[in-house]
Amino acid sequence: MIAVSTNRITSVLAVAAAVSCATALPQGASKLLAQTRGAASGQDDAYLRLTRLSGPVVLDGVSDELAWQEVEPFPLTMYTPTGGGALTERTEIRVAYDEGHLYVAGRFFDSDPARIRVNSLYRDRLSGDDCFGIVVDPFNDNDIGLWFWTTPAGIRGDVSISGDGQGAWNGSWDTHWDVSAVQTSEGWFAELRIPFSSLGFQAVGGRVEMGISAYRYIPRKNETQVFPEIAPEFDYHRPSLAQDAVLVGVATHRPVYLTPYVLSGVGQTPELNELENGYDLNSEGEFQAGGDLRYNVTSNLTLDFTVNTDFAQVEADDYQVNLTRFHLFFPEKRRFFQERSGVFDLFTGGPTRLFYSRQIGLYAGEAIPIIAGARLVGRAGEWDLGILNMQTKSSTYLPSENFGVARVRRRVFNQYSNAGAMLTTRFGDDGSYNVAYGLDGTFRVAGDDYLGIRWAQTFDDDIIDQHGFRFAEANAVRVYVNRARERGFSYFFSARRFGADYRPEMGFIARQNFSDFEYSLAYFHYPESGPLRRIDPFQLFGALALRNPDGSVESFFIEHDVDLLWRSGSRIGLDLELYYEDLREQLDFPRDTYVPPGSYWFPRFEFDYSLPPGRAFRTFLGGGVQQFYDGWRANLWLVPVWYASSHLELSLEYNLDVVRFPDRDQGFDSHLARLRIGSALDTKLSMNAFIQYSNVGDQAAANVRFRYNFAEGNDLWLVYNEGVNLNRDRVDPALPITDNRTVLIKYTYTFAW
Repeated sequence: MIAVSTNRITSVLAVAAAVSCATALPQGASKLLAQTRGAASGQDDAYLRLTRLSGPVVLDGVSDELAWQEVEPFPLTMYTPTGGGALTERTEIRVAYDEGHLYVAGRFFDSDPARIRVNSLYRDRLSGDDCFGIVVDPFNDNDIGLWFWTTPAGIRGDVSISGDGQGAWNGSWDTHWDVSAVQTSEGWFAELRIPFSSLGFQAVGGRVEMGISAYRYIPRKNETQVFPEIAPEFDYHRPSLAQDAVLVGVATHRPVYLTPYVLSGVGQTPELNELENGYDLNSEGEFQAGGDLRYNVTSNLTLDFTVNTDFAQVEADDYQVNLTRFHLFFPEKRRFFQERSGVFDLFTGGPTRLFYSRQIGLYAGEAIPIIAGARLVGRAGEWDLGILNMQTKSSTYLPSENFGVARVRRRVFNQYSNAGAMLTTRFGDDGSYNVAYGLDGTFRVAGDDYLGIRWAQTFDDDIIDQHGFRFAEANAVRVYVNRARERGFSYFFSARRFGADYRPEMGFIARQNFSDFEYSLAYFHYPESGPLRRIDPFQLFGALALRNPDGSVESFFIEHDVDLLWRSGSRIGLDLELYYEDLREQLDFPRDTYVPPGSYWFPRFEFDYSLPPGRAFRTFLGGGVQQFYDGWRANLWLVPVWYASSHLELSLEYNLDVVRFPDRDQGFDSHLARLRIGSALDTKLSMNAFIQYSNVGDQAAANVRFRYNFAEGNDLWLVYNEGVNLNRDRVDPALPITDNRTVLIKYTYTFAW
């Protein structure tokens, strides 16, 4: 039940990235406009009718053509720093369409154009820049959102949002679209052109219903202007808050994209020499080719094929230090599995889920070659549909395996409720198998109150061979209720039970054979005036985990948080926590440090602070002190971020843990550092370096990636990886300095027709 400190840093960075072009990420909302989402009458008067362009427009950012002048701009309102306040800068955002594209034009006048911020030239990088964007709910189903944004430098950013903003936020999702932006003495101006084929909406008789929201962010003022009007306690990215819109006379094109790649490189790994008194570097060349094929089966159903799938350009996993007795969770970074990943979500509480894509093609952090695969995602009638099948090669640790996932989901009862099912299969050529299925539903009961139900069951050859199939022990069930809003009073209650035989080999679970109960109670207040934007005087969290066999308490914690958010964007949080852990086995930590079996109570105090997200230099810091089992622990984390210019950005994540057990004269200090360097000559040529260090792992590593983006889908990558052994004398003979080294060059080109 102890939070892993390195994960805390990662979560803070994720929130920081979002707020640098937005604000906070609340968890829920009710529709505030009179229009009803997906009105049953189907009459256009319940929708905003978008304008069809009367003539051609040139994508130059200026939007001065007569066709644009005939389009009415959206009425914007202030979202932050003061909800409903007067806008301080004039903004015009227009949305229109033609026979094949959605167009968005923004005119962002500025009283002090010299202070317009451009901190980054790298795609998908939210870096505290001035920016504007739209969120499109292509199916108008309050669930999946596609977020497109740009900056005065004409950067392209696109994010896929699932679960109405409460599921995955996939920043690695990229699709085909164009942008142009210019800066003048009046401000900055931009145009987006998004092909209908990149939206995947559903057209019925040439009529399309979708949700659209738009915004402008001015970082130096922490000012966000939005359409439609949305109260500040709700995240304006949520599809359920988008304005209903209708397009008529639309006939979609179904393009085919073929993206082959070629890759070549060399890898070096140390091998013990024949005399076994030293190591030699063994060099091995590599060449491979493969590619992906994409075809829009219908306007809202996409089929992807992949052959000899490669992820050479993917950023390396973050080092983590585990100070718990549970499995660590690593996020998915591979683009193929991130795209439209929200369709495959079936969460069973926290990071646990029925499908976890990192089970495919990875084992203990090492890549397993993927021979081929296919994926079908989108909508068929009223059903959201996702089908995935992948085949991997055999490896030292695993047989050749086939992985299958099928997911269906649809709205039920009302526009804010859904129910679905999922099936996963994992078959090895050695006869091993694991099959799982699950049912889930999220139901809006009234207002912002929701009821959620999850149920899953697994069939695993190892378990069935041992003692047959036991229905109750192969199940996992979760029931929760919550009020999804961040104004006034909110609550969350959850109950789960995972059986002893529940083993989703294509999913993720932190522990087995337990039941737990979680709750949160919170109150959020928004002052009408003064320096504070929001005051959270109390947020109470708690959890109780029981062992299923005897009902004994395994873990318990209770936490009280106080958070203050300033109108400038600064934030401070203070936490008081109390933990209980009952250990029946020895718990091992780094440096031969351990905790003997027993029952332990320990309190903790924690704080965190962040500067406004719009600054060129900003810092996130925090720390805590606590009793830790029969010893004590103090930790500090620091995340300075500096945008030296639009061509160079630096961020450092540093986490220090000091753990001591005086009664046993044991302890260790953990230093974990991650340095990221981003450099871009322009919007096409960029470099990213990711350097990590962990003293308890006696490791350091560098992952450096150069990219030249000729055009969308046409890239040249140069990737360098090196791992370093720091404590070389920990074994005999001494380890070499280099643990591994690879240099790869990869070229991709997309053919479209």
